[in-house]
Amino acid sequence: MHPVIAISSLSKRYDSGFEALKGVDLEIDRGEIFALLGPNGAGKTTLISIICGIVNPTGGSVSVDGHDILADYRAARSLIGLVPQELTTDQFESVFDTVSFSRGLFGKKPDPAYIEKVLTDLSLIDKRDNKLRELSGGMKRRVLIAKALSHEPKILFLDEPTAGVDVSLRKDMWEVIRKLRESGVTIILTTHYIEEAEEMADRIGIISGGRLLLVERKADLMRKLGIKQLRLELREPLSALPAELQGYDLTIEDDGKTLLYTFDREGERTRITSLLADLQSAGIRVRDLDTKQSTLEDIFVSLVKEQA
Repeated sequence: MHPVIAISSLSKRYDSGFEALKGVDLEIDRGEIFALLGPNGAGKTTLISIICGIVNPTGGSVSVDGHDILADYRAARSLIGLVPQELTTDQFESVFDTVSFSRGLFGKKPDPAYIEKVLTDLSLIDKRDNKLRELSGGMKRRVLIAKALSHEPKILFLDEPTAGVDVSLRKDMWEVIRKLRESGVTIILTTHYIEEAEEMADRIGIISGGRLLLVERKADLMRKLGIKQLRLELREPLSALPAELQGYDLTIEDDGKTLLYTFDREGERTRITSLLADLQSAGIRVRDLDTKQSTLEDIFVSLVKEQA
């Protein structure tokens, strides 16, 4: 299956000399939810803006469902819906009118039934006649999604879709995004909420300093880079590791009251049983123990630090 978006050696240098993107290569599969993670200024919005035809690249190429974004701009852009970060709406228009107007901007014939379906799917139908200024921030963000879907795009870009939205409404938005994917829409979202990517994405890309550091399926990323640790709370503080424990990846923490053992969760042997036996042989008594696996946030912070 051909990727719905293909990006090759994409770069962007502004007149000031700032390089926002540095040779980005990326393919996005049809029907997936792809999350792009990165700190502020990493290049997330620049990358989306280029794909959507808002910003011109300095070098490289982008195709959308086989259409080059420069040579065949109109066809490429017609396939894309974009939900920007900013709540930019005409405050005095009704919900129905502003969504219908967006459809017309793409040369689509009026289709009230389709607009009503979009509003229904986004739980906006009872607000169809409300002026935008009468809506809450969360509802306005749903209107932005409705506007982006008004011309029946195959691909939807969501730039920080739940920024400024409270936790309960954020989970409602996640459900909206899942339903869109189930209807066949490819979803690309940028987010700084790590739990959003962990909850939603099929694949995750991490970008920093204009470079794409990593692209992995979420499960593979957690398996390959997620470390696992055993935390041992000791009955008596330990000042140094005895000789029989030197072969383990152990660190002393909390003024000697805690031992932290890091092990390969994919390895054939974790050596936990032998560690506990060697602790007993060394006369080190354990009060309590628990395990911890690194989260996506741990992985993200580690990768960005390495790049810095």
